[in-house]
Amino acid sequence: MNGAQALIHSLVDAGVDVCFMNPGTSEMHFVHALDAVPAMRGVLAMFEGVATGAADGWARVTGRPAAVLLHLGPGLGNGLANLHNARRAHSPVLCVVGAHATGHVAYDAPLQSDIESSARTVSGWVHTSGTSRSVAADAMRALEATGRDGGQVATLVLPADVSWSGGGRRAPRRPAVARTPVEKSVVDDVVDATGDGDATMLLLGGAALTERGLRAASRISRATGTRLLVERFVTRMEAGAGVPTVRRQAYPTEHVRSQLDGVRRLVLAGTPAPVAFFAYPGLESDHVPAGCEVIELADVSQDVETALESIADRVAAGTEPQLPALDAPEPEPGPLTVAGLAAAVAATLPENAVVVDEGLTSSMGLPPALATANRHTLLTLTGGAIGQGLPAATGAAVGAPDRPVLSIEADGSALYTIQALWTQARERLDVTTVIVNNAAYAILRAELARTRAGEPAERASRMLDLSDPTTDFVSISRGFGVPARKVTTAQDLVVALREAYAEPGPHLVEAIVPPVA
Repeated sequence: MNGAQALIHSLVDAGVDVCFMNPGTSEMHFVHALDAVPAMRGVLAMFEGVATGAADGWARVTGRPAAVLLHLGPGLGNGLANLHNARRAHSPVLCVVGAHATGHVAYDAPLQSDIESSARTVSGWVHTSGTSRSVAADAMRALEATGRDGGQVATLVLPADVSWSGGGRRAPRRPAVARTPVEKSVVDDVVDATGDGDATMLLLGGAALTERGLRAASRISRATGTRLLVERFVTRMEAGAGVPTVRRQAYPTEHVRSQLDGVRRLVLAGTPAPVAFFAYPGLESDHVPAGCEVIELADVSQDVETALESIADRVAAGTEPQLPALDAPEPEPGPLTVAGLAAAVAATLPENAVVVDEGLTSSMGLPPALATANRHTLLTLTGGAIGQGLPAATGAAVGAPDRPVLSIEADGSALYTIQALWTQARERLDVTTVIVNNAAYAILRAELARTRAGEPAERASRMLDLSDPTTDFVSISRGFGVPARKVTTAQDLVVALREAYAEPGPHLVEAIVPPVA
């Protein structure tokens, strides 16, 4: 075997049988090796940010390490934004970056760059493989590294000659990294804290947002009065009818302050202490109330589910979680609004769907509407780098082919990675995309007010507007091979969604909704 064949064989043996990619010349032996290892499925993306975002989505829905192949430093650079989101999501992602052949580096060819330095901005582990004999073992070390610290990006730089040279040999997978248990003394501290009733709050994130974690948290809250809150941007959360409903942290700083008002003990369960997304004049960046005691029950690398169940068994023995019933009525008729959009999505959502939410300002009505919709899994924009939604939905559909995937996407964010539609069409993925077209950077209008920069005049206002021209997403979608239609009313959105779910393959609905700000 050459190095590329040994690498791919070892990945497949370790359970990594999908690789998202946008390859170039230095990766051709890796691509050619796909024929020698047919168990590896290569998924082509027309932009590196789609490939990295898809790997993130795949890792989130499968719970397994994902693989992505990129072309040299510029290819890595194009994929960095969604690798940043994957880092913030603690997604286990193995990023293989092709590099020039070892002997070619000295010539400083046009695509030569410092790949390792770029990779370290998003990776917890970086290594350049030196020989075809060791490349598979290097990959297994990288795969092990993706499971550390609750999940992380690990980057393996693969020189072209390491791929093409003979002498490659398979390497066995290393043991997976297990979550560490929470110390009993910490559990005792949280049990004591629940005695303060609603002056104590459990802030939930990470693995606490599984059904196990949410049911335990609901039991604790019902028995003790402890308040519950979910981190603002969730990696993966189970939600819908039959799963406890927990309010999510607000985005605006002033709203978070009111959510935490009166909290004297803040228990962190799988998430760090809350901070403002940005700095604002006259507002503190730390959301923790003055004088509030912070207790870290578990960080992202610890077994927070078992810890929450242990607490629930001690303070809420015999108490059942509060579970919402299915209640998703049809939306009120009339032109689409943010509320009507949310109601239509909830009323039509299929059972066991994956919902990828990057609707930003247009998603404000989704959490309460989806709380009583069919059971589903929610993925959101963890790192704030927009352009994550369409790729993550693509990867989720590859990773969970038996589950319908719904992508709620803002118009501005969609344009960052619209090429994901091409991959959805090529792979015939069951993804329904709703692009909310308000022809505005509504979130930036709101941010302008929060930063107290003043009212925008003509030149500034033009930077916050997406009209002139207004993007025709129906035409773009059809050009990529995805059937599409435009809707302007709640009734039409309901019809369009039901028809899309009923027909295999990808579909896009362009929803015309006025901006909220």
